[in-house]
Amino acid sequence: MPESFSKQSPVLEAFIMSILKVARLGHPVLRKVTANLAQRELQSAAMQKFIDDMIETMKEYDGVGLAADQVHESKQLAVLEVANNPRYPNKPDVPLTVLVNPKVTPLSDVLEEDWEGCLSIPDLRGKVPRYTSVRVQAWDRNGQELDYVATGFHARVIQHEFDHLNGKLYVDRMRDLTTLSFLQEFARYWLPARDE
Repeated sequence: MPESFSKQSPVLEAFIMSILKVARLGHPVLRKVTANLAQRELQSAAMQKFIDDMIETMKEYDGVGLAADQVHESKQLAVLEVANNPRYPNKPDVPLTVLVNPKVTPLSDVLEEDWEGCLSIPDLRGKVPRYTSVRVQAWDRNGQELDYVATGFHARVIQHEFDHLNGKLYVDRMRDLTTLSFLQEFARYWLPARDE
């Protein structure tokens, strides 16, 4: 093997993304309120690589969102994207977004129940009430201010990730645990009947 390939250079290492280990229900990191990031920490090469690794991990496991504490970093940081996701077919697209130190404010009292899953609670789904419209204020990965309104499934994904950053999981929000189902039973008994 040529010498140039026997060791990875720091420059090359910065471009290699990693799949991170996902914490599962029961791990204490998921029940802590995460810490805010300072601009300086956010701008660091290590944090930018971590954000890239979070995005790669979310995509690897067909997630539509991932919070930093789900990959064992107790920081106010989440990534989300919805685009032809096999776990959530027929959901509207949401562009790749990085939320740092987010603040999420409901814009009405209207709640809607819908199915949710979670990479930290694998193979289960349950019906969870969420606000249908929220205002999101955060930084992006470059420390630029974001301030926008999200509705529908987009709002649901944001609230799910925001809960993670505050030590909550979707099962904590469920009104009725009788809908909590393994994916196979969810597909068999809860999904609308397909046309024959």
